Amino acid sequence: DKAQKGLTNTGFSWFFSRKLSEISIPADAISAESKANDVAVVVLGRNAGEGADRKQIDDFELTAVERELLRDVSTAYHAAGKKVIVVLNVGGVIETTSWKNMVDAIVLPWSPGQEGANAVADVLTGKVNPSGKLPMTFPVNFMDHPSSANFPYNYQQSASRGFSWGPRQPQKNVDYTNYEEGIWVGYRHFVTRDVEVSYPFGYGLSYTTFAYSKPVVKAAADGFVATVTVTNTGKVAGKEVVELYVSAPAGGLEKPACELKAFGKTKELQPGESETLTLKVSAYELASFNEATSAWEAAAGKYSVHFGASVADIRCTVPFTLKKAQNWPVHNVLAPVAAK
Repeated sequence: DKAQKGLTNTGFSWFFSRKLSEISIPADAISAESKANDVAVVVLGRNAGEGADRKQIDDFELTAVERELLRDVSTAYHAAGKKVIVVLNVGGVIETTSWKNMVDAIVLPWSPGQEGANAVADVLTGKVNPSGKLPMTFPVNFMDHPSSANFPYNYQQSASRGFSWGPRQPQKNVDYTNYEEGIWVGYRHFVTRDVEVSYPFGYGLSYTTFAYSKPVVKAAADGFVATVTVTNTGKVAGKEVVELYVSAPAGGLEKPACELKAFGKTKELQPGESETLTLKVSAYELASFNEATSAWEAAAGKYSVHFGASVADIRCTVPFTLKKAQNWPVHNVLAPVAAK
């Protein structure tokens, strides 16, 4: 009955479906469960799709019921000396800064499908050592991303939209978008402008640790070749992803503080075992687009090549010099043309 009463009409969707409201779990029930279980696993889910995209309130941000659940579970299980794990069954970032220190671990399988629970269980039991890295930044606040201002985060779809007759005034960020953030997308913005984040681009933990050594960057006929040796310094086998970032010479075209240009993953390394990874970057991959000349341009000068475990965890840096500027003109297809 309580579940049925919780059915609410959330407005228009492609299937005009109703959503079941969340139900709070009493604190005394959680306390009783903490005595009967060794660990707590809390799953937070999010969904998005055609006609139903992400929102800021109760989506990027946790709902009141979710916050209450994390608080009560953490209080009960920690009082019993037991750990709390949060699994994020999500397709995009959510807010984590306000609650991540309340729990003991966060596992991010994204939206793994019907076999996802088995995969998560393998990670939690240690059968598999996780080795994934974040392909996006988890910000502190929704609006910390410059692109958020050009996203319809507060847009409400209506049942009449798309079925009305006659002219309609185009709505910004719904019918069209001005990409006013320019090149400042994701980690390029956060790193260059030193904005605090919850989890940086490229971040990811393992049950073991890795050391980077012997970084080398050698000029090639087209760009450079970089090598670095990765050693498993922990007590269990695992894989490591090395991320290669490049900082361009000052002056010239506007550039971020660094940009990811290559990455590589080791095989499964046993404790004490090492592997040397080789990463290649072409001159073209160092280029940025110059609208004035309608060409991709790589400036001559001194570059810094960074080997990192994430964009915020650079382990070693080696200089590289591109002796001659290079450019790759393209068709100026977007040039304005005078009306006839």
